[in-house]
Amino acid sequence: MAPFNSIFLLVFVINAAATLRSRKKNPSKEGVDEKSSKPTELMSKHSSVLRRYLVVYLLAAISDWFQGPYVYKLYESYGYSQHEIAILFVAGFGSSMVFGSFVGGLADSCGRRKFTILYAFIYAASCVTKHFKDFGILMIGRILGGIATSLLFSVFDAWLIRAHSDAGISSYISKSFSAAAYGNFVVAIIAGLIANKASSLNDMVPISSKDSETAIVFTGGVLNPFDLAIFTLTLCAIFAALLWEENFGQDQSEEEKNSDKPKPSCHNFRTALRTIIGSTEILLCGLISSLFEGSMYVFVFMWTPAMEELSKTEELPFGLIFATFMVCCMAGSSTFSILMDYQNNCEYLGLRVFVVATAAFAVMAISESDTITFLSFLLFESCVGMYWPIMGTMKSKIVPENKRVAIYNLYRIPLNFIVLFSLLTHLSFHQGFTLCTVMLGTATMLQIKLIRLQDNKLPAHNSNDDHDEEEGSALIGSGETEVTGTKDN
Repeated sequence: MAPFNSIFLLVFVINAAATLRSRKKNPSKEGVDEKSSKPTELMSKHSSVLRRYLVVYLLAAISDWFQGPYVYKLYESYGYSQHEIAILFVAGFGSSMVFGSFVGGLADSCGRRKFTILYAFIYAASCVTKHFKDFGILMIGRILGGIATSLLFSVFDAWLIRAHSDAGISSYISKSFSAAAYGNFVVAIIAGLIANKASSLNDMVPISSKDSETAIVFTGGVLNPFDLAIFTLTLCAIFAALLWEENFGQDQSEEEKNSDKPKPSCHNFRTALRTIIGSTEILLCGLISSLFEGSMYVFVFMWTPAMEELSKTEELPFGLIFATFMVCCMAGSSTFSILMDYQNNCEYLGLRVFVVATAAFAVMAISESDTITFLSFLLFESCVGMYWPIMGTMKSKIVPENKRVAIYNLYRIPLNFIVLFSLLTHLSFHQGFTLCTVMLGTATMLQIKLIRLQDNKLPAHNSNDDHDEEEGSALIGSGETEVTGTKDN
């Protein structure tokens, strides 16, 4: 068996060193983009925006982490077969792919804060359905959960990017994404510890009948983490209403602003789809994110059976392994902050991360050693920690503000196809890791193409002295609309 305790201690020390180093400021990098404010004023604005964002975002994140480890266990406790449980999981990802794409896109025109609050209520309703031992009600819960997941991975980022733009601190966006990623991994560990304790406080018992076989409504046991999620989601909605100002997608024309004619429900979806198709950069960014995040989901499904087979035991320290994964992610996030003090080009940093992640999966696919495989897991998790702030920063520059949430949700369609494929094909872990190697290798090639496209634009942008800064910033966007709000990036 791999020396899990020793590896955890080593990873913990590395993370502590990276975290301390990332907290040291590089004065030469502070406030380089904003000409009208002093660095101290910019730092103060950034701290204010980031604090307000993290309070809401981390409550949303911990709500999600509370539930994750117990969904399968709950369905199993209700007596459902593996086939029935697979149908419920497929429904969740299918819902995210279909309904989430339409619902999330409305946030650009209706308001990101409103849809953050809507996310909290939808996800809380999904948690309530978990108390019912009824397949139809549980299916409704999975559909609601899929919609909520789409909002979680789009609306929060969109609000943060626009808030930075409004405050004139767009050059700080990478630092904010790094802090959010780091905080997310911290609350993941906290949520795991709290949920584990809560689920063991009492047994799951029926409240609608004394007979567990005929009862419909249950409470206690593995349902306790879902009740905790309801509580933190309620706090999330309250703090979003109190701390966040409303913001919307930008670049509306005067005709759109003054028009009283209601837009059809699919208007944002159609315009976002046209924007993606019409811009190679936006399309490449979406494909890259789908391939990397699809690999993450496959990894989540595959790492447990891989370690059990290679270690020849089912008594693995899963809690310690999960904690080690999260510490590696934290180290990756801190490493991103350190590297961004010396270079501002996230695209080139992303390319290096994709190359390393591809190599990590290649080792997983061929390794027969549990120790080498586990170390490859940790290398990939470190890449995950760097990926989130890298991709958040890339999207902030490439995706047009007025369609940001709609496009982010469209990005999740191929991701959900990947997840559904992995769920329905029953791949072995060697096959799954090989698939991930191919996907990440493809993402690496697409990242190279994206970098070349952006590099080819620079000479034209720099030589066009007759245009103002805002027109130049539109080169980052789709070509269909002018991309305001991203020029500071």
